[in-house]
Amino acid sequence: MPDALVVMTAVQKHFGDLHVLRDIDLQIDHGEVLVVIGPSGSGKSTLCRTINRLEPIDSGEIVLDGDPLPQEGKALARVRADVGMVFQSFNLFSHMTVLENLIIGPTKVRGLSKVDAVGRARELLQRVDLSEKEGAYPAQLSGGQQQRVAIARALAMDPKLLMFDEPTSALDPEMINEVLDVMTELARSGMTMIVITHEMGFARRAAHRVVFMDLGRILEAAPPDEFFDHPQTERAQDFLSKILTH
Repeated sequence: MPDALVVMTAVQKHFGDLHVLRDIDLQIDHGEVLVVIGPSGSGKSTLCRTINRLEPIDSGEIVLDGDPLPQEGKALARVRADVGMVFQSFNLFSHMTVLENLIIGPTKVRGLSKVDAVGRARELLQRVDLSEKEGAYPAQLSGGQQQRVAIARALAMDPKLLMFDEPTSALDPEMINEVLDVMTELARSGMTMIVITHEMGFARRAAHRVVFMDLGRILEAAPPDEFFDHPQTERAQDFLSKILTH
């Protein structure tokens, strides 16, 4: 599987008695945009968190770029540097300016010089249309601006994979599009992305494949047109009928 960046095989995960991931088999190729949808509690966030070992798995295997996921130590730190994550709460360092938020990872983890890190950070701020905010603190930004900074910060690490866990769910409606526009542009640029979202327009527009999860299982995986127009399972049909009519 030379094109595969992530391969999950027979992955199982429990929280106590709760079986949150059941027999997950999933491959994500280099440059692929995978959108994961499903009801709350279906295991979507846990799926993402196992890929950078924020959650250890009970059994099965996860391979990232040809290597099994390490258990701990320096090798795991390297994996975490290669897998960027953007959360619904922006997780910016509140005591640092926007620019400082962007350069801390590359200088501390990647060993980039401050001059190079600042140059790269400014390029990324331009990309997310926030060049004029480099000296601002997170509290001075809108939610949409903070999330765009969070995306730029993840990109500053030059990750192989970028994961988004409901990145617009904490935003006011008018701010959602400014974040989705940045994500759509990233998808078109060839970034490998896993996106958990309720934004079905984004899924149709930007995904190569849509994965539908329920009760810890992957029930369907298909290109967006196929999935939205002809869902195969009753559960997916039911889910789509509820969300697409509102």
